[in-house]
Amino acid sequence: MRVTGNLLRRMVRAREFGVMAFLVIALAIAALLAPRFYAPQNLRNLLLDTPLVVTVGMGMTAVIVCRQIDLSVGSIVAVSGMVVGEIYRSHPGMPTPFAMAVGMGVGVILGMGNALLVTYLKVPSIITTLGTMSIYRGLAFVIAGGRQINPNDIPARLVSLSITSPIGIPALALVALFIFLLTHAFLGWSRAGRAVYATGSNPDAARLNGLAPNSIIAGSFIACGALAGLAGVMYASRYGFVNPAQTGNGFELQVIAATVIGGTQVTGGSGTAVGTLLGCILLAAISNVLTVAHLSGRWQLAAYGAIILVAIVADSLGRRQSMKVAA
Repeated sequence: MRVTGNLLRRMVRAREFGVMAFLVIALAIAALLAPRFYAPQNLRNLLLDTPLVVTVGMGMTAVIVCRQIDLSVGSIVAVSGMVVGEIYRSHPGMPTPFAMAVGMGVGVILGMGNALLVTYLKVPSIITTLGTMSIYRGLAFVIAGGRQINPNDIPARLVSLSITSPIGIPALALVALFIFLLTHAFLGWSRAGRAVYATGSNPDAARLNGLAPNSIIAGSFIACGALAGLAGVMYASRYGFVNPAQTGNGFELQVIAATVIGGTQVTGGSGTAVGTLLGCILLAAISNVLTVAHLSGRWQLAAYGAIILVAIVADSLGRRQSMKVAA
C-alpha cells in the first residue's frame, strides 16, 4: 500500500510538471499564432477569467479526491449570483463582505442538498448532481422571475473588485489566491486533509481506522457548494450582470477539466491544489488563445471534453501500472 501511495504521488508530481511544460509550449505557440494574446488588456482579461475557475476548482478537487463528482457547480453559481443580485436590487447599500457571505451561504445550502442525497440516500454522485444541476438551474429562473440582474443593479464597489486593489492586482485574483493557499494547506498539512485522501483511497479501510467517510464526503460537497456560491458573487463583479440561462452554463465542464488535467484522479485518493491551479491556468490560456484567434466557442467545449477523456485514460493506465508495481 505504501509503495502504491508513493507511486501515485510521483505520478501526480509528474502530471504537474507535464502541465507546466504544456503551458509553456502553449504560451510559445500563442506568441506565434496569436500575438494579441500578450496585449496588456488581454492579459488582464486572462487574470480576471481565471479566479472563478480556480475558486470552484479547489472545492472540486476535494470532491473528486473523495471519489465523487459535482456537476451542479455551474447552476449553484447562477443561483448564488441571482440571490445576491436581487438583494442588491432592493438593498443597494449591502456591504461587499456580506454579499460574499450570502453567496457562500446559498452555496452551502445547495451543497448540503447534494451531500444528503449522496451520503444518506446513497444516490451515486453523478446521478445526484446531474439532477440537481437541472433543479438548481430552474431555481435560478424562479428567483429571476423573467428578468436578469443588469449592470445598474450591481454597485460600483462590487465591480471594483475586478478593476484593481491597493497592490495593483485585481481583488478577485487575490481572493482566488487566498482560496488556493487555504486549500493547499488543508489538503497538504492538516489531519482533516489526510482523512479526505484516506476516504478517497479506500473508504472501507478509512472506516476501520475510525474515520467517518460519509461525513468527509458530505463536507467536500458542502465546501464545493460554498466556493461555487462565492464564485456567483465574483461572476457578478467580473461581468456586471447575472442571467439565469447564461451564468455558469457549462462551467462544470471547465472546472472538472481543469481539476483532472492537474492530476486529480477520477478514481479518488490523489490530487493537489497546486495541480488544479496549474490546470486552471492552462485551460484559461487555451480558451483565451482560441478567442483571440477568433475560433468558435465550440472548439473550447471540444477541447475541454478531449482533455477530460485524456486525463481519464491517463488515470486508468497509471492505476494499472501502480497495481503491477504493488503486486
